[in-house]
Amino acid sequence: MALLKDIVSKQKMGAKFVLSAPMLGLDLAAFDIQAAIWATHGGPGFEAAGVPFRKVIDGKFLIQRLTVVRV
Repeated sequence: MALLKDIVSKQKMGAKFVLSAPMLGLDLAAFDIQAAIWATHGGPGFEAAGVPFRKVIDGKFLIQRLTVVRV
């Protein structure tokens, strides 16, 4: 995910920022899967900061936004 690397690299260490499906060019279902991994294990250069924001689609709660902190 080159786009993710670009977004993360623009942030200062310790900065909080939001990741979302549209920012990364993903559909909501694909983002939900990836964001769940990031929320648990962190991502390349960041860790989750707080509870993911979820949206109900077809009766399922999918992660729509994830607030993260640059490490």
